[in-house]
Amino acid sequence: MPHSTNGAPASWPGPASTTESAAAAGAEPAAAGTELEEQAEAVTSAGAAPVTDRATHPIASGVAGPRPRHRRGGDHPKASAASRRHPGRGGWTPWIYLAPALLVIAALLVYPIYQLGLISFLEYTQAQVSGGEPTTFQGLGNYRTLFADSQFWQVLLATVTFAASCVLATLAVGCALAVLLTRVRALPRLALMLAALGAWATPAITGSTVWVFLFDPDYGPVNRLLGLGDFSWTYGRYSAFALVLLEVVWCSFPFVMVTVYAGIKAIPSEVLEAASLDGASQWRIWRSVTAPMLRPILVVVTIQSIIWDFKVFTQIYVMTNGGGIAGQNLVLNVYAYQKAFASSQYSLGSAIGVVMLLILLAVTLVYLRLLRRQGEEL
Repeated sequence: MPHSTNGAPASWPGPASTTESAAAAGAEPAAAGTELEEQAEAVTSAGAAPVTDRATHPIASGVAGPRPRHRRGGDHPKASAASRRHPGRGGWTPWIYLAPALLVIAALLVYPIYQLGLISFLEYTQAQVSGGEPTTFQGLGNYRTLFADSQFWQVLLATVTFAASCVLATLAVGCALAVLLTRVRALPRLALMLAALGAWATPAITGSTVWVFLFDPDYGPVNRLLGLGDFSWTYGRYSAFALVLLEVVWCSFPFVMVTVYAGIKAIPSEVLEAASLDGASQWRIWRSVTAPMLRPILVVVTIQSIIWDFKVFTQIYVMTNGGGIAGQNLVLNVYAYQKAFASSQYSLGSAIGVVMLLILLAVTLVYLRLLRRQGEEL
């Protein structure tokens, strides 16, 4: 049976007015075109540009009225009604979920920092603690006393130098061992991971005591193996700092190693294979391929290492017996402890703590700003 163009049979009985409707539909575009020409002549005679776009003109395109515009997601009537019924749902819901964590942070971090800053502006010694004298407001007096002390600047320089050396050594050892983990077989990799995690899990005071024994001038095995006799590592200033640096790197590199190793495993193997096929050395692959792709991870481990190594306390206090001979191995944390608890100058010790906090914030912000200027995504 012959079919029409719309898929219905040609002999399908239709309404009596089908012919008239088709004729009217064919006449409407002609009438619309005539009306458009009349409007164009009227507009041209008025001095304006004629309308010639039949696709956008409602009459020329055969549409009785303006085309409906597409609504955006926020213009949907149901979404608008829901937002009017619940005006604060989208803005307050995340804060409700974050409230428990924010309360814990406020209790454990914000309030102690507030107390630290408050005491740094007061005269707060043993006399005020025991109630023998009233607490008085000193303003910036404690900071002026601190900055006028030449020992403070010596300790600050030693702290910055020691922390920078620890950070660089920790990153170098951690990244090198992370690359090594990707080169060895499963059994050596497991042994290295367990040894590193063991060092990471060791408490700082325990690790410091063990390292002091290993380098003891009388009973330590290191001096015997190196043939140094009764050489004392903690007597000289630089040898004591070197010994503490080794212990800090030993207990800090596992964090860098595990984090960087996880980042390397996330890099597509095709990228590293392509660089190797192009003849690049292992150092070239690390410097030009691996390190740029690990930049966000390296930012995290660098900032963490700066914070940890800048506020080292236990290793210095245990291994150098409270800061070394005549305070030659003092760092800011041990210096603040001596001022606050050994000398009972709690306000001065609080001022040192505030200075350390500001230095760490400044270093972190400057480091992040430099990375953003280089166009790195953090």
